[in-house]
Parts: sequence; structure tokens; C-alpha cells
Amino acid sequence: MTIHLSVLLFWPLALGLVAGLLPRGLAGAMGLGGAIVPLAYAIVILLDFEPGRAGLQFVTNDTWIEDLGIRYQLGIDGLNLWLVALTTLLFAVAALWLMLRPPATRPRLFTFHMALAETAVLGAFLAQDMILFVLFFDLMLVPFYFLVGQWGTGPDRVAATFKLVVYTLVGSLLMLAAAVATGVLAGAGPGGAVSFSFAALARNPVSEGTQEWLFAAFALAFLIKMPAFPFHGWMPDGYRTMPLPVLAVFSGVLSKVAAYGFLRVVLPIFPDAAQDLDIVVLLIALASILYGSVLAFTQTNTRLILGYSSMAQLGFITLGIFALGQTAGAQGGLLQMVNHGLVVAPLFFIIALLSERTGGSEDLRDMGGIAFRAPVLATLFLIVALANLAMPGSSNFVGEFLILLGVFNAKIVIAMVAFVGVVLASVYTLRLFIRSMHNRVGPHVVAREVSFSDGLVIAPLVAIIIAFALYPQLALDRSESSVKASVRDAKAISR
Repeated sequence: MTIHLSVLLFWPLALGLVAGLLPRGLAGAMGLGGAIVPLAYAIVILLDFEPGRAGLQFVTNDTWIEDLGIRYQLGIDGLNLWLVALTTLLFAVAALWLMLRPPATRPRLFTFHMALAETAVLGAFLAQDMILFVLFFDLMLVPFYFLVGQWGTGPDRVAATFKLVVYTLVGSLLMLAAAVATGVLAGAGPGGAVSFSFAALARNPVSEGTQEWLFAAFALAFLIKMPAFPFHGWMPDGYRTMPLPVLAVFSGVLSKVAAYGFLRVVLPIFPDAAQDLDIVVLLIALASILYGSVLAFTQTNTRLILGYSSMAQLGFITLGIFALGQTAGAQGGLLQMVNHGLVVAPLFFIIALLSERTGGSEDLRDMGGIAFRAPVLATLFLIVALANLAMPGSSNFVGEFLILLGVFNAKIVIAMVAFVGVVLASVYTLRLFIRSMHNRVGPHVVAREVSFSDGLVIAPLVAIIIAFALYPQLALDRSESSVKASVRDAKAISR
């Protein structure tokens, strides 16, 4: 079978446009159709991918703007293989949820924006040209601006939308300027021709001093998108107001585009700056782990518990990536990107189900006492919670172990402090599960089992979590060669 990545990329958007023209009752089914085909395509790519083969596979490489050296270049390798699969999976699950529980207002427009979001995220993962990457990275902001502003919950959704736009737009504009400067300055070298191809830019790096400024611009954009401490000002309001199916894909995959950007763009193209500034990024990552873990423990709003937990998890991922010279750390970071997406999405869907059983409240203090009355729901929740706290035997444990192994070999003091985050993750995750499922029954709690339709959304994600726990090597084998190539030039320097 011939794989055309453009079909994978633009199919959701095409059907999202069609959904906008159909009767509103068909919007959900059309949205699901727009998400299922990319998922099937991603599965075919997983089956056809050759792990030992160097370089990109399934490449699309056409001239786009010839005078500017910009190409429409897409490709798959070990860095983005599982992230593309994760994206298609989570958007398909969200589309199924929305078909079963359609938005009360403007469902056709909601479907279109979700489809646009999937195309933008896939484009960022698939792009192999820096300008194309920046274009899709910026495009991701557009659908979420409308999804939060129009369908968000609570009176603060407008303020939350404003914060989201301002924070991410500042980072995106800096990254655009840095991307243009990188191509122009690299083109001023021996070859003379301007090219924004990742491979060409990696072969012809700019001077060390210039790299540091460009590195800083890209790093700031990525750290805001994650978000990392102290660039997380948009996160609390954003997480409080986003519709839960939107929040599931936002937290599950959009934050991973930023972490992926470090591996795809920053380390190969700015290796000297990565060597010089790695300690700064490591300290930011460490601060994110500690700050996110402590805040997750102190919150009663379940959305914010998962939001701050995600900040801590992204901190671990960044630690692994910047354990320079340690392939184990970068591989663990990449595996943990997939693990976190698989875990956080069902947690948000479970929060939606618990909220329905507490009269609409998402506060831990209003929950409790339904574990024995809803054992299937409690079991699904427990499996996901144990994976989130990196219980030995889970794929999350393997990812965190590799990250800490890489950081121990590179910066032992940072690794020892980061281990506190592992302990705190157990505390806030078990607190979330016990207080929402056990203890006394909340004052407005109606205990009932998970329905068959809700199980169709959550059970497949739980099954994949279990499958990865049994055989995480499946992901590691397919990423190893690409991770080694990404970190090859960014060796840790002795300090």
C-alpha cells in the first residue's frame, strides 16, 4: 500500500468542512469519520514502518515557495511515529465522545474546529521544513481560541482565551522570527542557497553565539506551550474553562508538540547552544516538576490536579531530553510523551463521568463513595491512576526509569532532586483516586455504573495502556535510531 501523508494530514479538515454543510444531527458522525480514517492510516504506518532503516520514511517532498526555499516536506521517523499514532487515537476517541454527547450549541462549528485542530497537530508532527513546522505550530492556536471562547465553561472563559492567545502568540512570533533568521543565516554559508529543511539546517549550523539567541526563542515558545514553570500563567484559567473532550486532546497531544520540538528542531540544529544552555533548561524542568507536583497535591479542582500533574510530567520529559549525550534519557522522554497522552486523556473523560454523578461539580470535596456501586468505573480509573503514578510494571515506570537513568549519568544532583517528584506523583494521584471513589458518599452523589457507550470511549485507551505496560519495547525499538541521531551532536560537556 502506498502511504500518502497528505491524506493523513488533510482528511480531518476535509470532513470537518463537510460537517459544516450537513444537518447538525450528522456533524458528530462526520467528525468521527474524519478522525477514524487518520487512525487507520496511522496503524498502517506503524505496521509498515522499518525500525532499522535510517532517515525519513513515507516522504512527501515538493517545492512550495521556491524563491524563499520553503518546501512542502512531510516524513515519518522514530521521533514522530508514535506521536502521530497518539494524535490520531486521541482525536478519534474525542470524536466518539462528541458523537455520543454532542455540544448543546453549534455542533457543526465545534466539529470543524476539532478537525482543524487535528490537522494542525498532525502537520506540526509531520513537517520536515522549519517554516512549515512554524505554520502548523501557530495554526494550532486558532481552533482552540474558538473552542475555549465559544464553548468554554464558566464566566472566565473570555479572560482564559485572552491569556492563552497572548502567552502562546508571544512565543510563536519569537519562534517565527528565529526560524526565518536560521534559514537566512545558514544560507549565507558555503552553499549560499536558503533552505528551511531540518536536514539541511542541521548540516550547516550557524555560529555558536547566534545559536544561543535562536535557541532561546525556540525554547521560550516550546516552554510556554507545554507549559513549564514560570511560563504557565495561562494554564490554570485555560484548564478550568476548556470543554473536557477538548482538554483531553489539548493536554494529551498539544503539549507534546513542544517537547517534540526540542528533539526535532533544537538539539539537531542548535547543538552548541544546547551544550551551553542545557543547565538552564534542566533547572526550569526541575522547577516544573517540584512546583507542579506540590500544586497538584494542594488542589481540590480535579481539572487543576491533572493540569499541574501534566506540568510535572512535562518537566520529567524535558529532563530526559536535555540529559545530553544520554540516549536513554531522550528515549525515556519520548516514551513518556506517549505514556502521558494515553493516561491523561482517559482521566479527563473519567472526571466528566464523575462530575455527572455529583450534580455537575468537579471538586474533590463533593465526590466519593461510588467505588463499590460502580466497580467497572472504579477499576478503569484505578488502572489509569496506577499508570499515572508510574507503578512498577507500567510503561510509565519504564519511561521515568530511563529518564532518571539518563539524568543520573549526566547531572546526578538534579536527578536526586527530581526523584522527589516521583514520590509526590504517588501522593497526588492516590489522593485523587481515593477521595473521588472511596470515603463517604458526597452530598449530591448519584452512584451508577459506567454505561456501555462511555465504556467504548475509555476502555480502548485502558487496553492500550495495559498493552504498553506488557511490551514497552515496541515503542523503544522504533525510536532508538532516530533519538540517537537527534542527540548525536549535542553531547554533554564536562563542567
